[in-house]
Amino acid sequence: MPDAVVAATVEERWRQFLRWGPYALLAVAAAMAAASAELLSTGTERTVAVWLVGAALLLQLAWHARRTGRTPSRPGEARGPRDAPGGDAAEAVLVPGAPGPASVAYFTLRAALALALTWCNPFFAVFACIGYFDAVHLLPPRPLCVRAGLTVVALTLAGSQSGGIPPASALQWAAFGGLFLLNAGLAVGLSHLGAKEAEKAAERAATIAELARANTRLEQALAENATLQAQLVLQAREAGVADERRRLAAEIHDTLAQGLTGIIAQLQAAEAADPRQARVHHRRAAALARHSLGEARRSVQNLGPAALEHDTLPDALEKTVGAWAERTGIRARFTPTGTAHPLHDEVAATLLRIAQEALANAERHSGATRAGVTLSYMGDEVVLDVRDDGRGFDPAAPPVPGAHGGFGLAGMRARAERLAGALAVESAPGEGTAISVRVPLAPHA
Repeated sequence: MPDAVVAATVEERWRQFLRWGPYALLAVAAAMAAASAELLSTGTERTVAVWLVGAALLLQLAWHARRTGRTPSRPGEARGPRDAPGGDAAEAVLVPGAPGPASVAYFTLRAALALALTWCNPFFAVFACIGYFDAVHLLPPRPLCVRAGLTVVALTLAGSQSGGIPPASALQWAAFGGLFLLNAGLAVGLSHLGAKEAEKAAERAATIAELARANTRLEQALAENATLQAQLVLQAREAGVADERRRLAAEIHDTLAQGLTGIIAQLQAAEAADPRQARVHHRRAAALARHSLGEARRSVQNLGPAALEHDTLPDALEKTVGAWAERTGIRARFTPTGTAHPLHDEVAATLLRIAQEALANAERHSGATRAGVTLSYMGDEVVLDVRDDGRGFDPAAPPVPGAHGGFGLAGMRARAERLAGALAVESAPGEGTAISVRVPLAPHA
């Protein structure tokens, strides 16, 4: 059975006992007093007891009527059974309307009637013992008030247990004092323990409620995190697709576009040459086609340039510059400076691609007669410089769109920035062009 159902069942039984218990105990006490009236009471006491039992019954009926007829007057106040959808089980407290002035008055009058009835016949203490159970519910939640109510109940029970009120002998007085201390000590002590247990129960309930709220917030946070994670995954996928598109565009530009440009140049040169030179140009065009095809395949497979497969970056640059000079007829020289050391594959591939693109731009656009490529190792960075003595241009002017314009410098700059590097262009009309790329190196590189 769930804990909530068990708790509801226990509370319902307590409500029933606190409502009907006084009637049952009064009836039992009256029956026992009537059976022992000839032995324990005088005629006057019997008459007074009858009136007091009637008064106690009327008091119970009045309190019962007030409890069942009470309606909530403020938001959050406990509802009576007539107002609750579920009857008694829906009440918020065990004693509706308590504690309050009416409940204090009811407890006080009942305790006084129980004491007076016990004075008439000791068996009426059975009725008085109900105070042990409902004092904490009827009296204000202050230790002094509850202890005072329990002390009065203990006084009544001690008088009954010692032989009647008032004690008739010194022995009875002594028994009365001892029994009073025992009853009062037990009542107050148990009440104190009950109050502490109630406080702990309230703290546990508050902790459980706070944990429930924390769990709810955690579930909401987890749901939000799941949504954010899904968004991040989608964004990462889209960014990866865009980055791969940019990579392929740059690789196609650096391989196929440059190769096709060279092939076209060789074929055009072959048309204007004699048969012997035409065959040379045709062989160069075929070699460029095969080389471009291989580079295209390597780009699709995301491999490094073929020139770096067996050579270091300085060797690959030297061969690239030499082959470019031989193919274009432009004088070119490669110069390494500093102490060469191994570079990360991506750094080497990026610098080689930038050098190839810079030389291709010089061939297509500058009309240069000389070019130079310098690779400088400078401790914490490596610098690539490509210079030509061509016609130059204005770097601040927007790129001219067209079949040959716009992508070269942008692609080189994007490659450098992916390595946390920077690309600088120095040029002016009629003064040639200088491209410098600086890439920081890791300490262990």
